[in-house]
Amino acid sequence: MATLGDRLDHLLGVKAADSLADAFDMRTAEDLLRHYPLRYATQGQPLTEEEPADGAHITVIGRITKADLRPMRNRRGSLLKVALDTGSGRPVDVTFFNGDKVKYAVKQGVRAMMSGTVNYWRPGQWSLNHPGYLILPEEDEPATLTTVRGAGDLAGLARSAQGADGVDTAFFEREFVPVYPATAKVQSWDLLACVRQVLEQLDPLDDPLPEPVRAERGLLEITEALRLIHLPEHRADIDRARDRLRFDEALALQLVLAERRHEVEGRTAHPCPPRRDGIAAAFAAKLPFELTAGQRQVIDEISADLSRERPTHRLLQGEVGSGKTIVALHAMLQVVDAGKQCALLAPTEVLAAQHHRSLRAMLGELAAAGELGAAEHATRVVLLTGSMPAAARKAALLAAVTGEAGIVIGTHALIQDAVEFFDLGMVVVDEQHRFGVEQRDALRAKAKGGISPHLLVMTATPIPRTIAMTTLGDLETSTLTELPRGRSPIASRVVPRRQHPGWVDRAWERITEEVRAGRQAYVVCSRIGDDEEKPKKGKKAAEKEPPNTQAVLDVYEELRAGALAGLRVGLLHGRLPADEKDEVMRAFNAGSVDVLVCTTVVEVGVDVPNATVMVILDADRFGVSQLHQLRGRIGRGAHASLCLLVTDAAPGGTAMARLTAVAATTDGFELAVLDLKQRREGDVLGSAQSGTARSLRLLSLLDDLETISAAKDFARTVVQADPGLDAHPGLAAMMRAAVDGERLEYLAKS
Repeated sequence: MATLGDRLDHLLGVKAADSLADAFDMRTAEDLLRHYPLRYATQGQPLTEEEPADGAHITVIGRITKADLRPMRNRRGSLLKVALDTGSGRPVDVTFFNGDKVKYAVKQGVRAMMSGTVNYWRPGQWSLNHPGYLILPEEDEPATLTTVRGAGDLAGLARSAQGADGVDTAFFEREFVPVYPATAKVQSWDLLACVRQVLEQLDPLDDPLPEPVRAERGLLEITEALRLIHLPEHRADIDRARDRLRFDEALALQLVLAERRHEVEGRTAHPCPPRRDGIAAAFAAKLPFELTAGQRQVIDEISADLSRERPTHRLLQGEVGSGKTIVALHAMLQVVDAGKQCALLAPTEVLAAQHHRSLRAMLGELAAAGELGAAEHATRVVLLTGSMPAAARKAALLAAVTGEAGIVIGTHALIQDAVEFFDLGMVVVDEQHRFGVEQRDALRAKAKGGISPHLLVMTATPIPRTIAMTTLGDLETSTLTELPRGRSPIASRVVPRRQHPGWVDRAWERITEEVRAGRQAYVVCSRIGDDEEKPKKGKKAAEKEPPNTQAVLDVYEELRAGALAGLRVGLLHGRLPADEKDEVMRAFNAGSVDVLVCTTVVEVGVDVPNATVMVILDADRFGVSQLHQLRGRIGRGAHASLCLLVTDAAPGGTAMARLTAVAATTDGFELAVLDLKQRREGDVLGSAQSGTARSLRLLSLLDDLETISAAKDFARTVVQADPGLDAHPGLAAMMRAAVDGERLEYLAKS
């Protein structure tokens, strides 16, 4: 008999276990049994996706309505062209390159399960080329073993009593047939054979979830849930199994966050209560505009946090241009008033330099400590980046270690061993999704005497409530929803370049008109160009080359010699030396550059109120949140602004639908939900982000608010009473199994 921790090579044999390990990083019974079916095919209702992703490996079930053998044009042999009716309205086109070998099994009228890679040959029309297949019995036929064909059949490798191929086709007479996420070498039926074999050997499991919790929520025991998710008899079996396993996923993540939160609450920080006569009060008194109600509320929340002996651990999120920087600066000044220092960590040198300029400008004489004309309560604001000249870097390091600098702004350079602070009291992390927990910890570790600095992390990427609860549950959250007065509306339009090439010419004319009216513009490109990425030789490399896109170096030369000739055009990208980047941004800020042709280095933090137009070339190459961030660089002044999304995407395709949705709204929270839907929820904590094969399998970060909330409450209660989960070994094991180290790292970056 077996437990979840047993190795697959002991349960299935070495060959089968090695194949599963190579394809899915599965090594234990739990790894295999947690690989849940993607869907279920039902008798009389074969199922497939109408629009699967190009290049996706899918499994379909249906009846062959046509099987034509045709000679190949350029070489010997025959193709078998097959139409598979899956019940979805349009038959799936399937091609076998070894038609003579498969024509006796793959023939008109038979039922088959096929597994292969989706290939789109025109919009809305896709096919499978040379898939693996399994011929299924008819409902009134006796069960017989049917040979599996495919590049990497695994079923025969599993030790099984079901026959030479390891596939009992009688199983496909069930009402619900599980269809698994598969690969070219490990097909869905291979996984089914292995799952059935492991389930036959599985002992009843000790359920980590206490019986009262299961009873309160009507949840199955874990052993029954794992069996029914793979081998359901009724639709209700699937729903009940998913309910239990969905709760387990939510609970595992919430246990991690509850443990982290408990650890933070056990730390000690220097209390920094507000002063009526300090620099923070002086700054508030000199502001030339009125704060929004939301800004005032969040300032009060953070001020109360800073006054306690427990470190602040708060997320500040807000729309692009909602005034987060003012809020963060007020918090830092409160800490400076208490005699402590603050570090502001930015993801890029452009953003760090922008913060340095804007904070000094906002503070004025309050940032001129040690200079003539400094205010009574003045401090110093210094910049520290990796590419600074040696003399400037030495001066910044000295100001930090002596305590002369109350606020030190920098990039990853702040984390280096050579950087020391006199008395670090607060860490502010801008665009928190760019940094991991280990980087934040490295900076917080620079505080002295075992005291933890306060932590404030900021993001302009709005996070829906369920996602914040699931990925940032160890942080208190403050949200700014109002835009400061004086901000102008932004109109957005999609420019389909192939259908209307003249509209692109009109875009350049619009930029010229805005510049003639005294305003400025951005032109954003998706790549730098030059020797950025040399194409590799060979057929496979050619197949993987990205679509043709416009490089910033080429666009810069074309525009200043052509459509924008006569305007002052600047160039900004990530490979420029730091001093050149800073010089270009200073010139654009000062208005001596009319049009900035750039890459996404301007995505966050760049604030030029006079910029009113942004043209984003190859906009389909950017994600939803990135487009929203880029668009937020305009509309920051008193004039109406325009964002043009130029694309070659096909009308009616998913890329065009995404751009149309972005153009239709400036609501960042609405776009965050759209972004999550289009990126697939499983990738939020899974392989597409963290580099591990594991992902959210059943839990929906958008739809399962009640489940996430219940799991959060239970996790906090358990951890509060048993911080190390010593009395709950099953819950500790669930947490470790569901969230490995790489996913924990991504949790911190989410």
